[in-house]
Amino acid sequence: MLTIDTKQGSRFCDGLSRRRFLEVGSLSVFGLSLADLLRRPTHGADSAGRPARYSSPRSVILIWQHGGPSQLDTFDMKPEAVREVRGPYQPIASSLPGLDVCELCPEQAKVMDRCTVIRSFSHGNGDHWAAAHWMLTGRTGANGNDRVPRQPSMGAVASHLLGPRATGSLASVNMNDGGFGFHGAAWLGVSHNPFGYGDYSYGNEAGKLPTGDDKSFSLVEGLTSDRLSIRVGLQQQLDSLRRRMETNPTFRQLDSVDQQALDIVMSGQVREAFQLDREDQKTRDRYGSGWGAQALLARRLIEAGVRYVSLNTGYWDDHGNLKGALDDKMPRHDRAVGVLIQDLAERGMLDDTLVISAGEFGRTPVINKDAGRDHWPQAQSVLLAGGGYRHGQVIGSTNAKAEYPTSRPVSVEDFCAIVYHTLGLRVDDTLVDARSGRPQHLVPGGEVPRELL
Repeated sequence: MLTIDTKQGSRFCDGLSRRRFLEVGSLSVFGLSLADLLRRPTHGADSAGRPARYSSPRSVILIWQHGGPSQLDTFDMKPEAVREVRGPYQPIASSLPGLDVCELCPEQAKVMDRCTVIRSFSHGNGDHWAAAHWMLTGRTGANGNDRVPRQPSMGAVASHLLGPRATGSLASVNMNDGGFGFHGAAWLGVSHNPFGYGDYSYGNEAGKLPTGDDKSFSLVEGLTSDRLSIRVGLQQQLDSLRRRMETNPTFRQLDSVDQQALDIVMSGQVREAFQLDREDQKTRDRYGSGWGAQALLARRLIEAGVRYVSLNTGYWDDHGNLKGALDDKMPRHDRAVGVLIQDLAERGMLDDTLVISAGEFGRTPVINKDAGRDHWPQAQSVLLAGGGYRHGQVIGSTNAKAEYPTSRPVSVEDFCAIVYHTLGLRVDDTLVDARSGRPQHLVPGGEVPRELL
């Protein structure tokens, strides 16, 4: 059934070349096709290039607040402190008795009984790049003077060891990469970089990542008339091809990478996830626009089998005019996070989806001369929901100014252990560092806080 054309390569009986077929869903990044971006090493691995023992039904949605959100103006308010410490906002009650949150966070207040707030997260590094790289990879590396990333992100590790949750999906998607931190794969290779989507107006200060949109998974335009008369004709041929795939031995001979690329294009499930107009209007209105719509997209991507989604909600490095900045962005962030958690719970998806909201550090206890807060890595609040953990609790405490932990300190390595444990991975699982050829643990220490288990 196959003929050889020295210019086109192998052709299917329909006249569509194998190469052209696989380019139908190509991504226009670095000139690589979708198959190139999905290509993985296969030595010592399963047919998708992953060590055979790794599998997990769970996913992660990381809401990344690059720049560092204020603990005093979110989940560790100190209403009895002097004004320059407590800040401009009043606390409101949440659904978790005893936990008050900022008045700008009514949507998150509704779901706190489904969440855990870690108030005692602390690490001590006030450099944006160094702290963010550390939190997102589990190891130190890039810093403000040397922004080249040294280690793969947790999303890239999940891509390498686990891949997507469903055939025909993506392993990792990053929305609105803000610059501080690193969501890419470093020495694991470009095939494990996340698919980038959304607003990149802040630049990408810690590593160039592939970017695209739902059109990257659509059939390419401009196919010549001697191949196909109209777009509908192509769709009809693909539908016919889909029906014959199971009986055609040619497809069974494709290597695993080409098969993954073909699965993504043929299934259409990722492309459909990006089409928010397919969601009912009531749900779309509930999430709203902007970050809310992207949170809805995150939920749809998880439903489509994506393993790891990171969504950056703005720039939280508010050294001046803190109130003006938070009045603008906090309600939008609150809606995105609160509605997402509630929606996942209502759909029965929350237990299998870890939702995290965090930045690289907290903010200074005392408001500065510019009415802002500066970098403060000694204490920060982290929000968790879902992921198979116990919730409805606050872990740790800080002193009267929310400047230092007074109980149950939680480290960067513990933070990474929480993420990896949800995915069925251990901090002492190993990767082979492509630079040295030596194995290294995913994280050099850390453990999940016992309260979550």
